Amino acid sequence: MKQHLLIAFLAFALHQVGQAQDTQFTQFYAAPTYLNPAFAGTTAQSRLSANYRNQWPAIPRAWVAYNFAYDHYVPELNSGFGFIATHDRAGAGAMRGNSIAVQYAYELKITRETAFRPAIQLGYGNRNINFNDLVFGDQLIRNAATTLEENIFEPVSFFDAAAGGLLFNPRYWIGVSAHHLNQPNESLYPDRFGLIPMKFSIHGGYRFKLSGGMYKRNSQDLVLAFNYKQQADFNQFDIGAYYELDPLVIGLWYRGLPVVKSNGYGYLNQDAVAALIGISTEYFRFGYSYDITVSRLNLGATAGAHEISLMYEWASVKNAKAARKRIIPCAKF
Repeated sequence: MKQHLLIAFLAFALHQVGQAQDTQFTQFYAAPTYLNPAFAGTTAQSRLSANYRNQWPAIPRAWVAYNFAYDHYVPELNSGFGFIATHDRAGAGAMRGNSIAVQYAYELKITRETAFRPAIQLGYGNRNINFNDLVFGDQLIRNAATTLEENIFEPVSFFDAAAGGLLFNPRYWIGVSAHHLNQPNESLYPDRFGLIPMKFSIHGGYRFKLSGGMYKRNSQDLVLAFNYKQQADFNQFDIGAYYELDPLVIGLWYRGLPVVKSNGYGYLNQDAVAALIGISTEYFRFGYSYDITVSRLNLGATAGAHEISLMYEWASVKNAKAARKRIIPCAKF
């Protein structure tokens, strides 16, 4: 009986994890097409990016996430195309999630400097749990390597859709995105529903040119940015700033809603302060960030979160020259 209660409790907990929220990145502008499909094709021509996040490493097997993306701009079509793949795993039961998606964005000129990009994303996801990594009560009682319990979890696959929009000019950008438009079922229980709630995000920022030009070396910029997102009962506000002294980028972010939202527990609703350092050259970008936990789940219990991003951009001479006419001032990390 106890073993069955354990299974029921674990399944319920996993269901709640699935209902809670998607993987998030501190350096979400280093994973732009994960944030919003409208960022597909916002470079001169082509971009490859990779992201790694280790959430709360002091908690064994807490959460690890990976993101890989490629996007390409076709000026003759005023269009951006993207491909994205993600993987995450969490918990002692090695709960895993995988997804792949294709993206399309169209760039519409509004004025000489301002453009709008509507976008759509179509994807496929799956989620599973490694039953052999779980430890049940009968194993402890019998001191056995395997359990007598029946594996009641089954892998699940689903179609997933998203959409977004991005408005920008050389000084500012603002975007909106909506993921899981069809609210796919990711329940590991056969014949039961565990719908992924829709995730909404609004994000943007403003670039202040302190010295130099957009394409001059040793230029200095101050970039202010934000990201607000909501998924089911969860919402979050990130606000931060970057100082860019080519090729160095230094950033500081705060994540939380301590004043606007009451969490019902009588203490501040805040999560983390994140510090970032990055190197941005003509072709390569490398960023590292560390989240300092400031919530009731303190830093000593979590060891914060580590994140690494890599990006490579390239373009033909013709497209690189054309890109000077469509400056997108988005933050680099």
